[in-house]
Formats: sequence, C-alpha cells, structure tokens
Amino acid sequence: MVKVDEKIKDAFSKAKVIPLATASKDGVPNVAPMGAFYLKDEETLWILNNFMNKTAKNIGETKKAAVYLYGAGIKGCCQIKGDAHMEDSGEAYEEAKKMFLAKNPNLPAKSLLVIKITDVFNCMPGPEAGNKII
Repeated sequence: MVKVDEKIKDAFSKAKVIPLATASKDGVPNVAPMGAFYLKDEETLWILNNFMNKTAKNIGETKKAAVYLYGAGIKGCCQIKGDAHMEDSGEAYEEAKKMFLAKNPNLPAKSLLVIKITDVFNCMPGPEAGNKII
C-alpha cells in the first residue's frame, strides 16, 4: 500500500462528492457518485454503502476500485486506485456507521467499503497526465 501526502489529504477534506469506479469480472464498468466517504488514514479510504448495487457486486467480484479528486477548492486532479472489500460487521464498520450516522441519521448504512490505496496518478491535462504520483 502507499501513503497519501498532505495535498491529497487536503483534497479529500474539500471534496463534497467523489466518483467511485468499479468493473465487473466481465469488464463492464460502473461509476457512481459517493457523498459518504472519509479518508481514514494515509492508506485507507472508507465509503459508506447506502445504495450500492452494481458497485457492491463488482467489489465482490474484482476487489478493485478507483476514485478521483477534482473540483472547487482542490488543487490539481488525482486518480486513486486500490484493493477493496466490503464489511457489514466488526470494529471498522461500527466506527464508520456511528460517524456517518451522526451527520445523517437517515442513511441505511448497509455496509462499509474499505479501499486500501495502492496507486495515485495525475489526471490533470498536459504532459504529466497519467503519470504515477505515488
């Protein structure tokens, strides 16, 4: 796993919604907007599963996910890839559920998507586009 730097931590803190990309075992892509996310530490991204259907199925099949950070107040653009799994019980799930429900008690909080960050790439246009950052 890799550890994200302060610039990426800052970008996560400013992002309101992030697109989460997955693919099925047959390579069928899926992307969905995620609003309930939290950078747990320098290596781990948490996303609360409230309404995931295809996404949860894809994670079960491939164990891979990607997000990108870009938007108002965020300097630059980066794509983050990682190894992913779902948890519907245990310490991490209970901690995340409590944290997210404190902000929005109406969420179903079906499970927790845990992404262990493996790669970070530049996604700004130009000659550095696609280069691995971390």
